[in-house]
Amino acid sequence: MRDEESAMTMHFDAHETREPGARERDLFARLPAVLAAALKAPGWRRHLGDIDPAAINSRDALAKLPVLRKSDLSALQKAEPPFAGFIAGPLSSFGRLFTSPGPIFEPEAARADAWNAARALFAAGFRESDIVLNTFSYHLTPGGFMMDSGARALGCPVIPAGPGNTEQTLDVVQHLKPVAYCGTPDFLKILLDKAREFGKDASSIKRALVSGAAFPPSLQAEIKSRGIDAYQVYATADVGAIAYETGVRDGMVVNEDILLEIVRPGTGDPVAEGEVGEIVVTTLDPHHPVIRLALGDMTMALKGASACGRTNMRIKGWMGRADQTAKVKGMFVRPEQVAEIGKRHPELAKLRLIVSRANEQDQMILRAETSASSDALAKLIADSVVAVTKLKASVDLVAPGALPNDGKVIADERPIG
Repeated sequence: MRDEESAMTMHFDAHETREPGARERDLFARLPAVLAAALKAPGWRRHLGDIDPAAINSRDALAKLPVLRKSDLSALQKAEPPFAGFIAGPLSSFGRLFTSPGPIFEPEAARADAWNAARALFAAGFRESDIVLNTFSYHLTPGGFMMDSGARALGCPVIPAGPGNTEQTLDVVQHLKPVAYCGTPDFLKILLDKAREFGKDASSIKRALVSGAAFPPSLQAEIKSRGIDAYQVYATADVGAIAYETGVRDGMVVNEDILLEIVRPGTGDPVAEGEVGEIVVTTLDPHHPVIRLALGDMTMALKGASACGRTNMRIKGWMGRADQTAKVKGMFVRPEQVAEIGKRHPELAKLRLIVSRANEQDQMILRAETSASSDALAKLIADSVVAVTKLKASVDLVAPGALPNDGKVIADERPIG
């Protein structure tokens, strides 16, 4: 953040500092209309079933709706192009149409800040009239347009550079002197290294919003040593900007108008407070509703509000992938199956299936937290493993809290190669 900014100007608008209960009431007052709009689309109608939108007015009620897995979208769209029936209006009602790896196809709303990125850019210190170098791709995928529309909504002129063409980009940077950068942290380092190598001046860049690649502490420190304040945004091609870092760097604040849940992988069941799980998002755009989309990314909620004054939910950031499917003795074992075993035995809490090798053979051990340990229970659980996965596993019953809080349901510990 700029030193001269007062506390009054550090927030995008008053929504960010609302009393949390007021925000929650507002979101769930608006959700039924979004669900009603979704049910006009045949894909959502099939997926959600016979629901009463007016009854979905709390987190508990929302958690009873089925999740839609992002990993399933490609096949669904291929079977029913272009959007698997999840869009009610005509394609002409959207501004742009994109594809991202999968392939998964996404529409862009025909409005300013179509991906709700302006808040994330503002939190990173971007301000009106700042020239922004945007190196996210503009080719078929929404990344470039996502940050472009957010920056222009703030009144920032944008250099639509895209990735690559490093020398030409540095010529533009030297001439136009952008203050801010959008792109991956890796490419920012490449630009800075090449500027030094070619004797180009890139010192105008003072702020950055990065995404799309790991930003480890070592790289953060190096970028900082080059005089650039860089912040992260968690965004996806399906939803846009979901959560973002702020000047106090105490986790990532969830964007406004998004209902974010953290669920146990393979289920739609919210995890206990402070437990790692899979991110599920619901948006409040009736034109393009997204209802309980399971993104496949892991995180955990952080307690309390951010020290920056924003009061929305905070998450730790990206903590790995929830897709932990393993192939054991030629059979796929999925997190959903581990969840099913847990449902068959309500006396169990957290479960973890460990896959390893012994005597040149795959083997499985299911570790399960319970306060009711017995040989008889272990035998019943072993029978359930066979019934659900068609594979055998030994069962290790452990005390509640004994398993790590890392969101892993299946841990594949077999050596690679």
